[in-house]
Amino acid sequence: MLDLIIVLFYFTLIFIAALQGRVKEDSTVEEYFLSNRSLRWSSIALSTIATNINGYQFLGMMGSAYLYGIAQASLEINAIQGILLAAFIFVPFYLKEGIITISQFIKKKLGPRLGLFYALANLLVFSTITLGAALFWGAYAADIVFEEYFVILLGKNRIIRVAIILISLGVFSAIYTYLGGLNAVVKTDIIQFSILLIGGFVVLFISLKHLGGWNQLYEQVPEKMHLYLPKEHPKLPWIHLFGLFFLNINYWCANQTIIQRSLAARSLRDAQIGLMFGGIMKYVMAVLIVVPGVALFAILGDQGLAEPDMAFPYIVKNYLPIGLKGIILCALFASLMSTVDSTFNSLATIWSIDVYKEKLRPLATDKEIVAAGKKAIIVSLVSGIVMGLILLYFKFNNPEAAFTHSLNELRYFINCGIVVLIVSAVLAITPNRNGVLIAFLITVPLNLILKWQFPEMNYFFRAFLVILFGLMVSLSSSTKNGFYKLSALFSSTDQSTAIKGWVLFLSLVVVHLLFR
Repeated sequence: MLDLIIVLFYFTLIFIAALQGRVKEDSTVEEYFLSNRSLRWSSIALSTIATNINGYQFLGMMGSAYLYGIAQASLEINAIQGILLAAFIFVPFYLKEGIITISQFIKKKLGPRLGLFYALANLLVFSTITLGAALFWGAYAADIVFEEYFVILLGKNRIIRVAIILISLGVFSAIYTYLGGLNAVVKTDIIQFSILLIGGFVVLFISLKHLGGWNQLYEQVPEKMHLYLPKEHPKLPWIHLFGLFFLNINYWCANQTIIQRSLAARSLRDAQIGLMFGGIMKYVMAVLIVVPGVALFAILGDQGLAEPDMAFPYIVKNYLPIGLKGIILCALFASLMSTVDSTFNSLATIWSIDVYKEKLRPLATDKEIVAAGKKAIIVSLVSGIVMGLILLYFKFNNPEAAFTHSLNELRYFINCGIVVLIVSAVLAITPNRNGVLIAFLITVPLNLILKWQFPEMNYFFRAFLVILFGLMVSLSSSTKNGFYKLSALFSSTDQSTAIKGWVLFLSLVVVHLLFR
């Protein structure tokens, strides 16, 4: 009962915070979608990382860490590469142009056709895989951890229980996003991130306590304490770092859901400091997510788990007392809703700015544009729920798989083309629009061909080859007026901010050397 009271208190707190962030009916476009460009660095940092963390990290990545060790942490810590590129190259470009969406930047650099392609590609990914995966993981985790309660409330059929939780959480997140726009999203994200941290540290300390301390990781499972795995490894060979570098550009530099907070910054300095502080938090999240999975493998020994994604729920159900379980469930809900509400807001922004105003109603007023965005939230809620139910079906048919990698691979079929677009737009002084369009379009069939011809090839490395080929096609056709020098692309508000960036980069190098 105490756990349920904690959860009810959490939902009440989130809804009150969302209502405080509610905007007026006649709000402007920038007020609804960019919170009047008034976000401070702290709000940018916490909201950005809260959006980044979702249930798949706690279940999928912890399950993958249970199988593969701290090599799984490379997906978290190497995000710092993308964060630094966003802070010092991409975001300064965006803020200088005064854009609301990344698609507007693409349009200015590559023309309206590619701007529309970019917008539609993001709408497709966000409204299906991104929303569906976030809803699925949150509902799936909640049912596993609190199965005894949900059986009483929702019945014994596990699939039906998860489906009801999935739909309920999606509707709740859509309501407050619909009412408050980015302002409500940021206010709730700050609360949700705090709960995420508390829940993460609880699981970390409990798992290490049962293991006997941090040093036991090296004594009992030293083979799992390496960031680099052999190049023959089926999921995380060390060569995955090549593809991960490019894919981090997509996620941290060209993902509307992530970048929207930086676009809403009150200054470039706030955006840069906020992103770098978010980079520091990625170290923290890597420890909170990955180490408990490795510790559980050491604790269980040969006993093992039937499903690797059960690592997180196993710790919660077997090691945590009443009261703490409620906090963990709140953390799971927070991880889900902070991702879902941000995705809803970004979908609304892309649809209303890049499609509705740009193609359907060029003379639309701010009120009409905001109304179109709100309608997009409702439509995407339906598509996200449908995709979540589809993922639920696939997960129950293949419970032994480390599902996080299956979802990543599916997502990267589209993301490869997005990387080609955004890098071409930034590097080339005058990009060849037709060449870039061709490069963008060939990434999907090329990905399929490589997967068919070389099924054993790691999907990260396959993405690297696809993106590299796409950039060769794109940039080779854009040599007429040359390319920007890297030094010219780098932009910092002051020397102190630049030094902080270099320190963060060097810290990543040190981590790789220590845990190689």
